[in-house]
Amino acid sequence: MDYLKIFSPATVANVSCGFDSLGFAVDNIGDEMTFVKTPHQRVEITNITGADLTYDVDKNAASAVVQKMLQEANADFGINLTIHKGFSPGSGLGSSAASAAGAAFGANKLLGNIYNNIELTKFAMFGEEVACGSPIADNVAAAIYGGFVLIKSYEPLDIIKLPVPNELRVVAIHPQIEVKTKDARDVLPKNIPLKDAVTQWANVGGLISGLHTNDYKLISNSLVDIIVEPHRKNLIPFFDDVKEAAKKAGALGAGISGSGPTIFALCKGDEIAKNVYNAVEKSYRNKGIDFELFISKINHEGIKILE
Repeated sequence: MDYLKIFSPATVANVSCGFDSLGFAVDNIGDEMTFVKTPHQRVEITNITGADLTYDVDKNAASAVVQKMLQEANADFGINLTIHKGFSPGSGLGSSAASAAGAAFGANKLLGNIYNNIELTKFAMFGEEVACGSPIADNVAAAIYGGFVLIKSYEPLDIIKLPVPNELRVVAIHPQIEVKTKDARDVLPKNIPLKDAVTQWANVGGLISGLHTNDYKLISNSLVDIIVEPHRKNLIPFFDDVKEAAKKAGALGAGISGSGPTIFALCKGDEIAKNVYNAVEKSYRNKGIDFELFISKINHEGIKILE
């Protein structure tokens, strides 16, 4: 294989209660990337569209991953890549993760599939560290594995793919502002009361149980974040308005996607998802802030080959 074109999906991380440990892939939003094998044993980015990103191969999340993989595999070839960003950096939908995970997947194909998904996730985590300073796995693992994932452990890295109820849908609104991951982490508390920690990890357990048993009521009752959301929501204009509108329209729950500013709502079925979409759109209309809004199924497949 000398050429490859892929789609790498956007992702929702944290999923309310699962800070840095839960994520899922979105079906119809993401990056398209191409990979061309070359004889000159170096990595080059030949084109970037859809966003203003660096062409510096050491600082771009995608090229940094490809470079690291080729070096570790002692590859006797190089790779030219292109990146088309299908959504904005700083959106809270795993923008750098889509590029980093897609890069790991694409490079691995040209290397002959020598790395497994855990190893690909580790390479993609390196890309996340290059992009935003933290080698976090939730977004990149969701893109690579597809569906819902649980980061069971970081040392050693252990990822569990979770089942997804068939009627689960996501509605997400992306206010056209940027929330930097570093800023979103800086507002978090350094110490957490034990009572709050117990409540939070019980919600994670409840959410995972609800996914396994198709128990939408349990999923709804578990989509509660009492640790991170109260501090981060102040970075997102009209967050409470959107969340209230989504829940009144029938959403199972709503929260901050990753570090924000995107707000996601999980819903049961297409009809409720459409109602939530309309309610969220109405709640943000005339607020003086541009926004993008979409409905999606959960992406079970993860990264896929286009050609």
